Amino acid sequence: MSEVIRSTAGPAPQAEGREASAGKRRWRVSRRGFLIGVGVAGAGLALGVTVGLPAARLKVAEMFSEVSGFGGATNDPDAWFEVLPDNRVRLFLTKVEMGQGVHTSLAQIATEELGLAPDDLEVLQATTNQGVMDLAGTSGSFSVSSMFNPLREAAATLREMLRAEAARMLSQPAGALRQEGRAFFVQSEPSRRVTFGALAANRSNWQAPKEKPALKPAGEYRVIGRPHPRVDTRDKITGAAVYGYDVRVEGMSYGAVLRPPTLTATLKSVRTAQAERVDGVRKVVVDLQNGFVGVVAVSRAAARAGIEALEAEWQSGKLWQQEEIDAAMTVGGPGGVTVQRVGDAPCELRAPTLTAEYRSPFAIQTPLEAQAALADVSADRAVIWASTQSPFIVRRFVAQAIGLKEAQVEVRATYLGGGFGRKAGWEVAVEAARLSQAAGAPVHVGWTRQEELQNGYVRPPTHHRLSASVRDGRIVALEHQQASGDVLFTFFPKVAADLVGADFGAYRGALLLYDIPNRHTVVWRRALPIKTGPWRGLGLLANTFAVESFMDELAHAAGVDPLEWRLRHLPDTLWGRRMRAVLEAAAELGRWGKPLPEGRARGIACSTDTDTVVAQVAEVSLEREAGRIRVHNVALAMDCGLVINPDGVRAQAEGGVMWGVGSALVEEMRIDNSRVAARNFDAYPLLTIAEAPHVEVALLDTARDGKPRGVGEPPMGPTAAAIGNAFFALTGKRLRQIPFTPARVRAALSA
Repeated sequence: MSEVIRSTAGPAPQAEGREASAGKRRWRVSRRGFLIGVGVAGAGLALGVTVGLPAARLKVAEMFSEVSGFGGATNDPDAWFEVLPDNRVRLFLTKVEMGQGVHTSLAQIATEELGLAPDDLEVLQATTNQGVMDLAGTSGSFSVSSMFNPLREAAATLREMLRAEAARMLSQPAGALRQEGRAFFVQSEPSRRVTFGALAANRSNWQAPKEKPALKPAGEYRVIGRPHPRVDTRDKITGAAVYGYDVRVEGMSYGAVLRPPTLTATLKSVRTAQAERVDGVRKVVVDLQNGFVGVVAVSRAAARAGIEALEAEWQSGKLWQQEEIDAAMTVGGPGGVTVQRVGDAPCELRAPTLTAEYRSPFAIQTPLEAQAALADVSADRAVIWASTQSPFIVRRFVAQAIGLKEAQVEVRATYLGGGFGRKAGWEVAVEAARLSQAAGAPVHVGWTRQEELQNGYVRPPTHHRLSASVRDGRIVALEHQQASGDVLFTFFPKVAADLVGADFGAYRGALLLYDIPNRHTVVWRRALPIKTGPWRGLGLLANTFAVESFMDELAHAAGVDPLEWRLRHLPDTLWGRRMRAVLEAAAELGRWGKPLPEGRARGIACSTDTDTVVAQVAEVSLEREAGRIRVHNVALAMDCGLVINPDGVRAQAEGGVMWGVGSALVEEMRIDNSRVAARNFDAYPLLTIAEAPHVEVALLDTARDGKPRGVGEPPMGPTAAAIGNAFFALTGKRLRQIPFTPARVRAALSA
C-alpha cells in the first residue's frame, strides 16, 4: 500500500502510526462495558464506548437486518479517546465534518466532562477500522443528539480513571486531588502533580470506575452552551484541510468513467482501440455485463480524453419529458399507504370542504465539491479515501464490487466540500476501487460538474392535495394526500421497501400535528426515470410548504389572523407549548402585526423536525412588472433544546434559511429528452448574496431537559411557506408551486 502524502494538521488526515497499529490493538471490556486498550503504536491509554443509533433508526435497522444486512459491529468502539505519553489527548469521531461544525460541538461535549479547554483536545476523523458500524452516517441532524450522553459518559469515565491512577501514583486519596488542564495535583501541595501523559504511560491495569461517574449538571457547564471557534478553521484557512479532491498518494493514476448519454440509455457495445492509443492512457476497463467502462491514465485530462475516444453504442430507451413526469406525479389511485389516522377524517370530509393542491420540483444538492474518491486496492486489502457522509455504506458497496470482505476494506473520510445528502452515495468510491483493482495501482476519480448534475441522484418532485372541514372557527377534519418519488427507499432493497410501503424520508414533515380531532395522511410512491434520494431535510421543505400554505389558506378563509389560527390549533402538550413559544418568539422578532414599509408584507409558518420546532416570519416585496419576489427579512425562532455552540447553531439556522429561500425562489431541475436540462450553474441558478435576506435568530429551550436536538435541517422547513404566505398577504394571490419564478408570479397576478 502507498502512504498518503499530505499535511499532518487537522482532523481529516490519518493519525501517524494508526495504520500500522489498527489491526494489532488490544481491547478488553471493563466491568461497565467500556472498551479499554493501548493507544497508538502500543503506547498510552485508549478508552472507547459504543454509540447506538438514534432509537427510530435502530428499530429500522433491526427490522431490516435479515433482508438487507443492516446492523453488525466490529470490536472497536465508535467514539473513543486516546491519552498519549506526550500528554496529547485525542478524540476520534465517526461523524464527518462537512462544514456544519459537528467536530467542534462534539469536542465541546467531550472537554466539558474531561475538565479540559477545547484547545486541549485534538479531534481526528476515525476510519471504518475504528468504530462500530454506523450506518446512519453523518445525516438526519442526529450527530450531536445521538452522541451527547454516550460521549459525556465516556469522557467522565476517562477522567475518573485518570484521577484514580493519579491518586495511586501520588499516594493520596482521590478526593485530595484537583485537576488543572491535563494534569492532577495535590490540593495541599500544588507542586506534587502528574500529567495525563505520565498516567497513560504508566501501563496500569486500567479499570472503569465501579460506580457510574457523576456527570456535570447544566448549571456547572463552562464549555457547553458557549461559543467556541471551529476546530477546523485553521486548516481551512491555511489550506492544510484535505478534501476528497485533494487526496494524493505516491504512484497514483487518475480515472474517468463512461457515462450514458441519457437517463434511460443502456450500453450495447464499445470499441476501445482509439482510447488505448490516447497519450497517457494506461488501461481501459470494460465490463459490459454491468455497464461499466472506465479509463486509467497518468492525468485526469488524459483519462477524460480516453473516455472521449471510446466508440460506444447505446440503446437510448424512452425519451422522457418533464411534462410526462409532472402528469405521473399525482396523488390518487391504487397504492396509497396511510401513515397517519386520527379519528375519521374521510367521513368528516364528505361535507363541503376547502381543498388546495401544491407542487414542488426536482432539485439538486449542488455541493461545490463534486464526488471524489481515491482507492488503493491490493489482493487482500483496500483503502478508500472518500468525500462521503456514509463511510460504512461506502465500505459495504466497495467490498461487494471488488470481491473483498468488508473487514478488508478501510474507508477514510476526508473533509467534505458540502454534502446536503448527495455525499451519502457510494458511486465514485466504487468506480475508483474497480479501476484501482484492474490497474494494480491507486486511482483517483473526481467527477466534473456536468457529471454531478447529469448522473447524481436528486430530490424528487411532489404533489399534494389537502382538504379540510372548518366549523365554528376551528378545523374539525384535515387530510393530506401526498405523492413523491423515493428518498431513502432508493438505498433499500426492494423487499425492504415493499415491506414498509411508505418512504419515511419522502413524507418527512407531511404528518399533521395540530390539535385537530380528525387527521389523515396518505402517501403514494411514484416511479421516476431518474434516481432520487436525500436532499437537505429530505421531504421536509416540500411537505411543510404544502401543509403550512394550506393552514394559511384556512386562516384567511375563516377571517382569522394566521398567527392566531396556528396558536388556536396547538394541543396542550409539551410539543404544543414548545411550538407556541417559537411562534410567539418569531412573531415578536419579526414584528408581526406591526406597521410595514410600503409595498411589503409578512407571512408566517412553522414546522417540526428531529424533535426541533421552528417558526419563521418572512417579510417580502414584489417587483410586479418583472414578477420577482424579494425576501428582505426572515425572523426565525427555534427550540432545539440544549445548545452546545450558539455560534454554530445560528450559522446552521442562517444557512438553512438561505437554502430555503433559494428553493422557494429559484431552484428547479427539469428533464428534457431524458436528460437533465442543466449542465452547469448557468442553467441551475442558486441564491446569490445580492438576493440573500437579513436573518435574525432566536434560540429557545422550552423543555429544559438538558437534551440537544437536531439543528442541521429543521431551520429550512417553514421558509418556502412563509414566503408564499407573505406573497398572499401582499397581493391576495396564492402561489401553490415552488419555485416562485417570475412566470408563475405573473400568472398568479393575472389570474
